[in-house]
Amino acid sequence: MFYYVLKYVILGPLLRLTFRPRIEGLEHVPATGAAIVAGNHLSFSDHFLMPAILKRRITFLAKAEYFTGPGIKGRLTAAFFRSAGQIPVDRSGKDAGQAAIREGLGVLSKDELLGIYPEGTRSHDGRLYKGKVGVAVMALKAQVPVIPCAMIGTFEAQPPGRKIPRIHPVVIRFGKPLDFSRYAGMENEKAILRAITDEIMYAILTLSEQEYVDRYAAVVKAEEAAEKAAAQAKRKFPRMPLR
Repeated sequence: MFYYVLKYVILGPLLRLTFRPRIEGLEHVPATGAAIVAGNHLSFSDHFLMPAILKRRITFLAKAEYFTGPGIKGRLTAAFFRSAGQIPVDRSGKDAGQAAIREGLGVLSKDELLGIYPEGTRSHDGRLYKGKVGVAVMALKAQVPVIPCAMIGTFEAQPPGRKIPRIHPVVIRFGKPLDFSRYAGMENEKAILRAITDEIMYAILTLSEQEYVDRYAAVVKAEEAAEKAAAQAKRKFPRMPLR
């Protein structure tokens, strides 16, 4: 019940007013049955904008940190995410990917829509990064179509680190469903999973018109953070010239 109150009474109208979203290709989202909506991830606002404009309920796999924050703010955030239909997924450890797949398949088994960001994390610079193969595994195991989706303008409205979004127009664009039934029973073939994931990412790229980086976003973020830390340390403790 609270999900629909958020969508139609509280959050939905506010998001439509703030972002003035233009929706394209909504007819590609099936009215019934299980399907995966796979999109780019540019902003914290993405979690709420798509559910607000879709006619059907959609469940996203969200990082567990949103549900475990300390204090009153953390508890309120966790309650909000649960009420909005988000499922916490622990991304740490070697079994994290399998846990996410199990949760996703559980949603699809109930003939519902599953939302997923194949990049695995928000883009920190507005570019589109290499997708992880979990989306391909779920599509094959559940035998469901994948609808590519592009969020355009959310990075400018609320880039990483900005708590309050700017008023900025947003386009949410859905592409034609991708059918991977030709690969049925091949969910354990690494080359097939990579090919399917790359096809999904190319469809998202075509819709979003972002610059593409053929590397994982988390790896690039970690490298840039390490470089920044090294540069700060160098400025703080400059190397003395040798005499």
